This record gives sequence, structure tokens and C-alpha cells, in this order.
Amino acid sequence: MGPHDLVEQIVHIGASLPSAATFRLVGAPHTGEHETREKLAKIAGTIDAVLFTGPLQHDLAIEAGELPVPATFVPVSGAGLYSSLLRGTLSMRIDPARVSIDSIARADVAEAYQEIGVPMDGVHVSEYRQPDSVRDFVGFHERLYREGATTAALTTVRTVARKLEAAKVPVLRMKPTPHTLRLAINTATLLGTGSRLEESQIAIVLVELAASARPAQSGPGNYWQQELKLSLHRSLLAEARLMGATVAPREENSYVITATVGALSQATDGFRVAPFADRVRADLGMVVEVGIGLGNTARDADAHALIAVERARAADATSAFLVGGDGTATSLPLRQRRRREQVDEPMADSKAAKTLDRLLERLGDDPEAMVVDAESVAEVLGVAPRSARRVLQSLVEEGLAWALPPVRSSQAGRPRQPYRLVSRAD
Repeated sequence: MGPHDLVEQIVHIGASLPSAATFRLVGAPHTGEHETREKLAKIAGTIDAVLFTGPLQHDLAIEAGELPVPATFVPVSGAGLYSSLLRGTLSMRIDPARVSIDSIARADVAEAYQEIGVPMDGVHVSEYRQPDSVRDFVGFHERLYREGATTAALTTVRTVARKLEAAKVPVLRMKPTPHTLRLAINTATLLGTGSRLEESQIAIVLVELAASARPAQSGPGNYWQQELKLSLHRSLLAEARLMGATVAPREENSYVITATVGALSQATDGFRVAPFADRVRADLGMVVEVGIGLGNTARDADAHALIAVERARAADATSAFLVGGDGTATSLPLRQRRRREQVDEPMADSKAAKTLDRLLERLGDDPEAMVVDAESVAEVLGVAPRSARRVLQSLVEEGLAWALPPVRSSQAGRPRQPYRLVSRAD
């Protein structure tokens, strides 16, 4: 990213490197330095690293905030000074002992002049010190030339060169050498590779049912528990598929999700919100504890996930926790649940809400009693099973009940359709 001529040169040199098959260069030239941040924002989602053509472009980009991808820049050094002085001496008849030079550190200029055996008494240097220093470059060069102290100006900044040309000041634009550009491309490639490796690290997510959501009695004969496990697995799979993750049972009331750091980061807005918890609550009306562990190995990630889920349990599942590779724990808040906000008002006033209140009053707070079907609702309300099915459907439509997987029986007939009622606590 930078001026068109340098970007074109970098792409050309990159294509000739022996390692060219291992990366892809995306040219992003700009017409002016002020476009740097906007250009980067447009392509940030398609690149692994950015190579700026100089420190000016790099610093202008980071002035607006943290860069979205790893970045480096082509260093400004005395290496490009030699060819510029030679070109100026041969084509413009400038005196290399009487010039003004910007961007390069004085020590680098002194080293270059020592190499060519030219005294520096008549050489004037204005070093680059953050973007604001570039504003003074034009005045620096023009003043010295008008005073007769210099025969030409040497600059690394294209806009400075154009303004000096317009002011009729002899100017040479210093460009990095091909060797410098090759080194910069290799540095950027290493940065991109490191970013890819970091994103491909293992992430382990543990999801456990909160104690309040677990059945009082467990065992293979507890059909409500089996239905719950199936529903929870299905809910987790729905979100895991979006990030290319796998879901597997871990213990009686928990599941383990294996993903990459990059995929999980995208699904959680850069690890800003908790994964899975809002989906399970929306699908099943149940609270889960979520712990995320990162690490270079699956063992490290799993150990950190265990620590994280313990932190989530201690916080009463009000947020998920992430434990990184260095052991640092971070709290991830739950997403705002728009659906619940929309049904809060109907729960207070609608006919379905009043029916739910009657059912909850009769059934009590036993978790197993919260799973009902048309027959049990008909018995509680004293209505026909057909009417009970309509009642349950109205509860589902207003988000006051959730349909669970149908249960097949040994007898002939259609499977029993259970529903889980949503209590006020949910």
C-alpha cells in the first residue's frame, strides 16, 4: 500500500521471488497519503498482513486506531541514497556535496557519504519524525535552494516531490532498492503466516447446563432428560456449523465444541460476546455455563476451558469466560436477546400469558413438570386434547413455550409432542 509506482515495483519483485507460490500480493495504490486508512479498510477482510511502502503510510494508518491486520513498512535508509545521488550527478549535474535530504536519519546519511568519500559540510538533513514532520519538508528544501545553499532536493515522499517540481526546485525522489523491497516482502510474509497460525490455534468451548436447568433425577429412564440432551445437542450444532466446529458430549450435562481461534473469533465479534449461551436460551429457554480455552495444543486449550467454565459457574452464568494461552481470563457478556424483549409485554397481558400463569401455578417449579404435552395440559386446564394443542401452539407463537423433539412410543399412533414451558425466571 502506497504510491502507485512503488506498489507496482513491489508486486513485480514479489512475483519473481522463489517463495512467490506461497503468498499472493494484493496491490493497493493510492493517489494521496490521506487515502491510506480508507484503502486499508476496504481490503482488510481479504488480506493476512499489509506492507506499507514507507513509515509515513504506516503511521497515517495507525493514527485512526488499531490496525485490523499485522503490518510492516519498507524502511527508509541510506541504501536508496546512492542511486539517487548518482542519477542526479549524471543527469541533472547536481553537486552531491550541496543538497538537502529528508526522511533519512542523519546517521544513515553520514554513513553513506563516508562510503562515497564526499564531505557533508554542505549537506542538510531533515529527518522523518511522525507524519507532522512531513509538512515541513517542502519549506525546508525550498528555503535552502532559494538561498543558494543547495543545488537540489532529495525526498522519499511523492507529494513533496511534486510540490517542489511545481515550485521549480530541482528534486530527486529517493526510492528503496530492490534488495530492501525483497526483505520487506519477506517480513510481511512472515507476519501473515504468523497471523494465520495464530488463527488456526485450537479453541475448546465447554457448554454445561446450569444446576437450575438439570433434572432432579438422572438416568436412562428419564425421558425428559434424554429429550433435553437431544435438544441441547441440536441447538449447539446449529451454531457450531456456522464456524466449522465439532460438537460432542462430554459428561452427563455438558458438551465440548472444538473450533479454531479464527473461526470462533468471527462468531463472537472478536471475542466480545459469549457464544452458544443466547442460542440455547432462545431455543430451549435454559441457562448454560460457557467456558472457552485457547492454547497451542488441544490439551492446553482443554485445561483452560475447564478453568473458564468454573469461572462462568461462579458468575451464575451471567457471562461466559475465556482463558487465553497465557492463562489470562476474560469475561464475555451475553448477547442482547431481542426476542425476549419483544415477548416481555405479551407475557404480562395476552391471553396466552394468562394461560401460562395458570399452568405454572398448577405445575409448580419442578423442572420435569415444565415439560408438558397436549394430554397433560388438557388435564390441568380441563379442556379437550384438541383444545390443549391449540393452547400449546399459541404459547409457542408468543415465545412462551418451546417444542421439543417428538417422542415415539411402542404403541401405534403419532409420536407424542412435548413442549417446555418458559417460566418467568427464564
